[in-house]
Amino acid sequence: MTTNQTHQAKIRQSKISARLRITGWILLTTTIALVAVSATARSISQLEITQSANEAVAQESAEFVRFAETGSNPNTGGSFSSVEQMLRLYIHRQSLTTGESLLAVVDGSVAAAEGASTAWVRSGTDVSVLPEELRNVIASAATSGVSDTSSGALHWARIPVQFGEDRGVLIITQSTDQAVASLQRSTLAMGWVGLAGLLLTCGIAWLAAGQILKPIRQVQQVAQEISTKNLTERVPVNGNDDIAAVATTFNHMLDRLQAIYDTQQRFVDDAGHELRTPITIVRGHLELLSNDPTERAATLRLVDSELARMGRIVSDLLVLARSEQPNFVNPAEVELVELMLDIEAKVQVLGDRRWQLVQIAEGTTQLDAQRITQAFLQLATNAVQYTAPGDRIRMGSNFEVNEEGEHVLRFWIHDSGPGIAASDVSTIFERFERGEGHRSGSNPHERAGAGLGLAIVRTIAHAHGGSAWVSSVKGDGARFGVDIPAPKTNHEPAAITAELPVLAAERN
Repeated sequence: MTTNQTHQAKIRQSKISARLRITGWILLTTTIALVAVSATARSISQLEITQSANEAVAQESAEFVRFAETGSNPNTGGSFSSVEQMLRLYIHRQSLTTGESLLAVVDGSVAAAEGASTAWVRSGTDVSVLPEELRNVIASAATSGVSDTSSGALHWARIPVQFGEDRGVLIITQSTDQAVASLQRSTLAMGWVGLAGLLLTCGIAWLAAGQILKPIRQVQQVAQEISTKNLTERVPVNGNDDIAAVATTFNHMLDRLQAIYDTQQRFVDDAGHELRTPITIVRGHLELLSNDPTERAATLRLVDSELARMGRIVSDLLVLARSEQPNFVNPAEVELVELMLDIEAKVQVLGDRRWQLVQIAEGTTQLDAQRITQAFLQLATNAVQYTAPGDRIRMGSNFEVNEEGEHVLRFWIHDSGPGIAASDVSTIFERFERGEGHRSGSNPHERAGAGLGLAIVRTIAHAHGGSAWVSSVKGDGARFGVDIPAPKTNHEPAAITAELPVLAAERN
């Protein structure tokens, strides 16, 4: 099956709405339960009818046996003159229950009869004209049984009676047709009540399914309204149930998608903004490329410089884009003295300056050494850009309490450049902000950056839960730093911060 066919099959399977499926399953379950209950109740009632009929026949038989055993006529106090007399007297004295009948047969004819099923029978009626089921009972050799008739089951008992040569038979019958008819009427009424209950259940299930699926419909509606230009829609979350959890998870997914989209959009915008100028420069110079070797070499050097700057811009933008990812920093236990000495060795190659490591924080703490090194080298590169060869650049690290009263590990670098204008201090860590005041120093040919270095420094500081800062006085250099939260137990300056003699730490 092709992918398209599989997709079409899935569409065909999902034509019935979830609301209708939920309602259908509830209705099916309720119907099965009602049928099972009705069938069980009918079976129990049928069994009770059968037991009641048997008990009625057995009770009547026992009463007749006790009556016959007395052997005396209760009207005269003497003995019965015949079987027929005894049977007639017994039948006429009985108060019969519903469906019960008594029939006395002597010498092939009816001696007496009582009950609904034998009300039409008169004394002296020949047995041959009786209904077939009664004739079969009279002729049977069994003492009791159950016969099937057109009106239902007929429970009976056959009791032979004999006085000498005088013989007779008492037939006790218990019809269940009325009880069965009553059961059928009850079953029919239960069926109508069950049908009404099913309709009510269907309506309630439809409404309940609609309420349960309402958040799902809201998720669908929000998903349909979302576009690349609008990722701000969110699903309303009500309650703390599973559906609310689905809506919350969907909203979190939208938050992540919006963050990813914003990062990508910012990357595209920044790249387009910053790469447009060097691309224009490169294209323009290549179009006007001269055949003169000297001019050609100068043009190629310019093009190479612009391409290198484009490469740095793309690398910086990628770092900023990756900063949105959760694994941008990977903190580990770091020995601070080794870290600072490693940084001090790396900054030596950035420029011909007098590098002075004047302070080292001692101990260990949790941080990403590679990212901190990256941030420090950005600050060092920035210091080189705004100083001249032979100028002094001091740097260090120490534990202290910042202006907010928080215990921090501070990495700092202090150049001797022209400083930063007060108007630029609040924006200098923003993307593409180069700081006009700080740009007025010497070496303008070295200051061709895109204004992303300090933004990277701030991003790394924020990823560690810290901050980046700058303090400067116009004309007296600038002091940049990164503060990383540190445990309070590390804040004993005399024990963990080494003050190094300036001359001992000075490198040319």
